Amino acid sequence: MGEFLREVVRSSDLILTALGQHVAISAAALLLGIVVAVPAGVALTYRPKLASAVLALFGVVNTIPSIVLLGVAMIVLGLGFAPAVAVLFLYSLLPILRGTYTGIREVSPKCIKAARGMGMSRMQMLRLVQLPLALPAIITGIRLSTIYIISWATLSAFIGGGGLGDLIWMGLQSYNFNLVLCGAIPATILSLLVSALLNRVIRLSRRHRSEEVAA
Repeated sequence: MGEFLREVVRSSDLILTALGQHVAISAAALLLGIVVAVPAGVALTYRPKLASAVLALFGVVNTIPSIVLLGVAMIVLGLGFAPAVAVLFLYSLLPILRGTYTGIREVSPKCIKAARGMGMSRMQMLRLVQLPLALPAIITGIRLSTIYIISWATLSAFIGGGGLGDLIWMGLQSYNFNLVLCGAIPATILSLLVSALLNRVIRLSRRHRSEEVAA
């Protein structure tokens, strides 16, 4: 334990730099995933047959080993930040897409009927009824994507993307397992903290939804 703490102090600047890179890569991929997958999930609710094919396609993408996709991205985009974000973006899509699609499809028909009875347009119904009620499912999808992305972002070190994977890789090369822990532990803590935060948001959104339905 003492050796590990000394390694933390000695490598503190390196750890902070790698942590910042890790957060930047993960945040960029997640934001791109949200921007693309949430509207796509909404659009698929109007085309259930197409939705099955699209979800199956991205299910196949998620079964491809990340190191393979990183290699392809490296060939196409080169080394660095961009290919790492591109691969993580692809992995982020399925949970958010599925959460959005499922959440909107599971909105009670009674709520839809009531909204139509009030004369709402399709867009008003989506904005004021369906999306608010589907919010817990959407955030659940975002939470899953976030956990995946933070974990897989450690592999971006193999293509020069930086992040906490750099520390893990450097530690493995030099047989410095304390340095490996300096990369692995912050990645784990970051994943747990973000997961706990989003779980809190999910609970609040469910409570808010219950209050709206009761009203």
